[in-house]
Amino acid sequence: MNRDLLIGVDAGTSVIKAVVFTISGEQVAMASRPNSYATPGPGQVEQDMLRTWADCAATLRELHDRTPNLSARVAAIAVTGQGDGTWLIDRDGEPVGGGLLWLDSRAADLVAAYMRTPDYAAHYSKTGSGLNACMASGQMAWMKRWQPERLARATTAFHCKDWLYFKLTGERVTDPSEAVFTFGNFRTRAYEPSILEAMGIADCERLLPPIVEGTRVSHQLSAAAASVTGLPEGLPVVLAYLDVMCTALGGGLYDSSGEVGLSIFGSTGMHMRFVAMPEDVRLNETRSGYTMCFPMPGAAAAVQSNMAATLNIDWFLDMAREASALAGTPTTRAALLARIDERILAAPPGAALYHPYIFEAGERGPFLDPNARAQFTGLSTSTTFMGMMRAVYEGLAFAARDCYLATGSIPREVRLGGGAARSSAIRTILASVLGAKVRVVKREETGAAGAAMVAALRLGLYEDMPACIEAWVSPALGDSILPDAHLTKMYQELYLAYLAIRKAMPPAWERLAQIRQETSA
Repeated sequence: MNRDLLIGVDAGTSVIKAVVFTISGEQVAMASRPNSYATPGPGQVEQDMLRTWADCAATLRELHDRTPNLSARVAAIAVTGQGDGTWLIDRDGEPVGGGLLWLDSRAADLVAAYMRTPDYAAHYSKTGSGLNACMASGQMAWMKRWQPERLARATTAFHCKDWLYFKLTGERVTDPSEAVFTFGNFRTRAYEPSILEAMGIADCERLLPPIVEGTRVSHQLSAAAASVTGLPEGLPVVLAYLDVMCTALGGGLYDSSGEVGLSIFGSTGMHMRFVAMPEDVRLNETRSGYTMCFPMPGAAAAVQSNMAATLNIDWFLDMAREASALAGTPTTRAALLARIDERILAAPPGAALYHPYIFEAGERGPFLDPNARAQFTGLSTSTTFMGMMRAVYEGLAFAARDCYLATGSIPREVRLGGGAARSSAIRTILASVLGAKVRVVKREETGAAGAAMVAALRLGLYEDMPACIEAWVSPALGDSILPDAHLTKMYQELYLAYLAIRKAMPPAWERLAQIRQETSA
């Protein structure tokens, strides 16, 4: 039987998935396992590395029950996963503690201090990315100060997907996107030793694995991995880019017009523009956002990321659930959402302004402030629950506009993915706030699909990535949602107020943080 299937593994923060696709991009089967993580200390968030590998292997085994003759038909496996964080292993390939996640903020103070030094301007110019506490560089600096024995035991520093690739193949490598925006130069796609030197971790250069390009390089499934996955030894395994870039690839960021953006409204919010060549990258004065290598020669994605997107909706719905339970009528988020989406556009627009900085670690796009917090502005006795709910939706759209403007301009068309893309209200409000067409990406597993597309190119199934995109992505794009001209005009004025409030708030946020710290002490 011809090898007509590809497997994409996507190890996210909450779920690890293995998805089977045909070589033309049709989804065949999926298996998943929930992730969990521990909080061993203040600001510390770590994931059990051995359990993560066991869960990955389990999802691959499950695919056999869901896909006839999988072992005989699969042509390759590709791996992607959550970005940032630090997953250390020793010389024997064993984990050195848990894998530090992007949620880990233990390095916040060290990173904030470094960003106030003269060295940070050069750092940002080379990486094209704003430094965050969740990045491996800051986490290594923290470990060097507080857990030096941990670094001493380590011989390789991975990210999540690199660890899984190691367990599948025995190879210690990483991809261009993770390596470069943390430790490198986006113009050369190579490590930049001066980054480590300036951050006081030059001795950690020994931990950085070689960078491999997944569209050109693969390794073979090891005998050990074959025995626990049920897949054939020697099967090609491809290290794809990190999940954000695989999601961008599978979700339609690339378009020959160059006028397309991609927003992902998941737990976090990602807003991206395709950049064809390094010289086209636009760095910003706030030194925020990411420049991530894209799996096409010379290309990158300019990314601005909100720490929280649908987390804001979840929080507000949980407030309603709490009130409902007090009245003796418990309900669920799903039940509330179903009714809200039917009615929210009937609520008056601009009933209040909402800044969606609900995550405890603050905000990172398009500005960096660990003290930033969510807030409503403009409430009155006439403000209704639905008015506040609409304000939350509008706040997410204003945050998206804020992010796109930091990358240069708002694209003419924005493709929308993530859980919130199912909301017709979100789609209408986003189109009107941006003044741009919005198209929903109908494929749900865009990250796994993007990983599989990297494998498809490695196997030579397509002439180039644009040809693969035409086959895999174009059929999954929905109809265009056009902006409402009346709303767009109103939102332009409301956005200016949103921006003015956001820029005025840092002193108040800082004082509130001091009070919280004093109170907790």
